[in-house]
Amino acid sequence: MNNLSIWQQLVEQSQMRWKEVLEATSVHIQLVFFSMLIAIILGVTLGILVTRVPQLTTLVLGGTGVMQTIPSLALLGFMIPIFGIGVKTAIAALFLYSLLPIARNTYAGIKDVDPATREAAKGMGMTSMQILFKVELPLAIPVIMAGIRTAAVINVGNATLAAFIGAGGLGDFIFLGITRGIDGLILLGAVPAALLAIILEVFFGSLERWTTPKGLKA
Repeated sequence: MNNLSIWQQLVEQSQMRWKEVLEATSVHIQLVFFSMLIAIILGVTLGILVTRVPQLTTLVLGGTGVMQTIPSLALLGFMIPIFGIGVKTAIAALFLYSLLPIARNTYAGIKDVDPATREAAKGMGMTSMQILFKVELPLAIPVIMAGIRTAAVINVGNATLAAFIGAGGLGDFIFLGITRGIDGLILLGAVPAALLAIILEVFFGSLERWTTPKGLKA
């Protein structure tokens, strides 16, 4: 089937199913949003923790790294006995996939802060918590945001697999297109997902530049 016929199918399917696409996109965004929200909270916390307790570095970063080696469908399967079939399982799996880049970048960003800067802060009488929130985290923001941006973009793609466990999202069209052999349906799920990934990339890129201290901006 040539490219023109594929795009003709996409246009035809879009006209027929545009309301369904909007609903699926809304579900897809919710899956990504809630999984990322939990991952950011826990990932940043874990990243900070391992800078304070170096003995946990291998356990935490190694453990989150193991999650990345498990195939997406297999991880969804492991979650089903715990959360059942549906949205909760999808969010749990997406959350676990998002942890590594966020925790690792938080750890790396804080560790890369110039020791002389920390010493200067201590010399000014700052407590450990003040140093963390007023010195280390602001300086580590560009690295942390890069990890969040990476996790968000990856999550958009992984969220399409939620269709296999009845969680909905844009993966429904991809799955339906594969089972029926209709390329236009596959594109109907893939194109909005790709656009959503691009939008998130631009959004978090802008947020990264906005939150970066002026002295660190290129």
